Amino acid sequence: MIQPVILSGGEGKRLWPLSRPERPKQFLALTGAETLLQQTVRRLDDRAQFRPPIIIGGASQRFLIAEQLRATGLTAGRIVLEPMGRNTAPALAVGALLAAADDPDALILSTHADHAIPDGEAFRATVARGIGAAEAGRVVLFGVTPSYPATAYGYIQPVAGPASEVRDVATFLEKPDEAKAATLIAAGCLWNSGIFLMSAAALIAELERHEPAVLDAARAAIAAAEADPDFLRLDPAAFATAPAIAIDHAVMERTSNASVIAADFAWSDIGAWSAVWDVQDRDDNGNAVVGPAVLEASTGSLVYAEGTRVAVYGVSGLVIVATPEGVLVAPLAEDQRVRGLGQRADEL
Repeated sequence: MIQPVILSGGEGKRLWPLSRPERPKQFLALTGAETLLQQTVRRLDDRAQFRPPIIIGGASQRFLIAEQLRATGLTAGRIVLEPMGRNTAPALAVGALLAAADDPDALILSTHADHAIPDGEAFRATVARGIGAAEAGRVVLFGVTPSYPATAYGYIQPVAGPASEVRDVATFLEKPDEAKAATLIAAGCLWNSGIFLMSAAALIAELERHEPAVLDAARAAIAAAEADPDFLRLDPAAFATAPAIAIDHAVMERTSNASVIAADFAWSDIGAWSAVWDVQDRDDNGNAVVGPAVLEASTGSLVYAEGTRVAVYGVSGLVIVATPEGVLVAPLAEDQRVRGLGQRADEL
């Protein structure tokens, strides 16, 4: 059985003003009736394949995590609270150490609480394809076949071979421009989903080799942690000593043991408002509407209204988001600029 480790510490700043530090995007229902966190846990709710997940999130989010699980009857094996964000490598070091303590031979599946994967059955089947390689000591990444030349994702270049097989990773390429992305797609590269499967022992060994300070801090934070029936609270002083580094930089780009599987499931990191527009039903004019809003003479736009009414006339290709905390109006094609814009608006 596989031990899922769900990373739930993101702040979702690119979805301002709906996603905010007190309610990041993983706690929002952006792609259906359930929140992204609830959907993530439900995908893993198969006790023939997965242990109850370890969920790692911010201390300030503890009640959101617990309440959203209770609301849907879902359970976690353990909810681990980070006293501060230190990026994904320290969080996964904690997950690997806890999994290995329960089972030295454990396989861990690292996944994110704020990704959209609509086909849970296809997701579980794809994960199962990686078990043999992970048991053999490989770091198994799940790459997504690109649907367009995205500039917001990293790319994985597999070695030559049948796309249906587990292939070694030739190289990683970070967030290219559009022309380069098109070239990478033509060469058979995959989007890096950030989801991977490997043994807990192998991840610990990789961190020991490449980022021992991350592992030392994680061990110390667990050793001095406070546990109660609901949460494991990592020690703040120890966890603060961990370098703030992503697992991609700490391990994935350095390891010689990386393999990749071309995923048989649709995937989005819901990293921008255009991604929300992509997964919504749209009218005959290409508009997506969520909440109390009306549109006339408008095309190819997203209108998201929460707690207020919105009327839109004569626009094209815009994202319009209105909440009690703020209003956003921006071209869908330039929605990656929202993160910095929202931060500046919050300072007004």
